[in-house]
Amino acid sequence: MATDVLGGVLVEARGLVKEYDSGARVVDGVSLEIRRGETLGLVGESGSGKSTVARMLLRLIEPSAGTVRYDGVDLLGAGSRELRALRRRMQIVFQDPFAALNPRMRVREILAEPFRIHREQGSGDRDQLVRMLDEVGLEASALDRFPHEFSGGQRQRINIARALALKPEFLALDEPVSALDVSVGAQVVDLLRELQRTYGLTYLFISHSMPLVRYLCDRVAVMQRGRLVEVGECEQVCAAPRDEYTRGLIAATPEMPA
Repeated sequence: MATDVLGGVLVEARGLVKEYDSGARVVDGVSLEIRRGETLGLVGESGSGKSTVARMLLRLIEPSAGTVRYDGVDLLGAGSRELRALRRRMQIVFQDPFAALNPRMRVREILAEPFRIHREQGSGDRDQLVRMLDEVGLEASALDRFPHEFSGGQRQRINIARALALKPEFLALDEPVSALDVSVGAQVVDLLRELQRTYGLTYLFISHSMPLVRYLCDRVAVMQRGRLVEVGECEQVCAAPRDEYTRGLIAATPEMPA
């Protein structure tokens, strides 16, 4: 489990809908809560709407209907200045560790970019960037290299370091290990657990793997075709799933190696 002590609701969504001009409705009435300090797993097969929900929670895309509140603030109604302040508190780590990094930028530029965007005077100097790398298990020598010089697991560590640059409290993790082999993915998951313990982070962890969600998450929300079909404590849902679709997800993914 991510933590033993959970706080109040940090992220709250009600009736989220995303419908495109073609008429395709990829998210249909999703409501969920994420408590401060917990890891909520959002699980479902490809195309179920998981990533779209995550992007709406961070207002990276606009919902067609519904509400999102972040720490009690109406995120969808926030003006540009208020939204800018809120963005410091929430970040996302994407699935593809290479596509998320600018191949023309050295690691030092990638890690310093959040400070530049948010106009952090005196931040992003070499000592700070070295500490950021150390937190994710990388050497200082990485600063002068380009993304193509790293393995997939190392690139994802760089993405995580960048996401944590401004000390956010909430991370949406969009299948962050699905592009990695099993052993490297397990190391990244353990890093995420350690970072959560150290900084009291709140996670939305998106995955198609129920065993991985069971290992990392406090609660799980199961999505099928844009709708939530089951929400509950991870151990309870995995041990006695109520929905047939949830049972199928559990049966379809092997247990994680010990």
